[in-house]
Amino acid sequence: MSGSTIIFYMLAALTLVSGVLAVTTRQIFRAAIFLLFSLIGIAGLFFWMQYEFIAAVQIVVYVGGITVLIIFSIFLTQQAGDLLPKQKIGRQLFSAMAAFCGFALTMVQLYQHSFTQTTDQPTAPTVTNIGNQMLGVEDSGFALPFEVVSILLLAAMIGCIVIALRSKPAVA
Repeated sequence: MSGSTIIFYMLAALTLVSGVLAVTTRQIFRAAIFLLFSLIGIAGLFFWMQYEFIAAVQIVVYVGGITVLIIFSIFLTQQAGDLLPKQKIGRQLFSAMAAFCGFALTMVQLYQHSFTQTTDQPTAPTVTNIGNQMLGVEDSGFALPFEVVSILLLAAMIGCIVIALRSKPAVA
């Protein structure tokens, strides 16, 4: 087994274990920290595949943006040490079924897709080419995913603000 394979398995294990712990822990602050480590593991996989730009975007957008907003929201609501309520068995079964359906859908898509090699030459990773690809609206452009990510960040900020708002006590 080569060193590259060992690094891959270590990053994959970090990502998977942290993801499972983020979902199963009952302490909200620990869940946010496990999510942070899972996202760092994904960025590590991007670095391992030599997609430095995507790894940097992963760190800046998700690790640096969304996770920090979640942690600030937890601290602003003063619920960092509180335990989350134990979920009913029906919700746990529904969650497991939803995760299985998502996994099955992903596997069906992978098996139905024909992976063919292209003869196109890869574009040089210059700032101009990356900008043209990110903001292009033609078939090879990524304007729609770029806008979806911006909406995701906006939704995360709004969610953090809603969590951080304190409800006013009712005056009797």
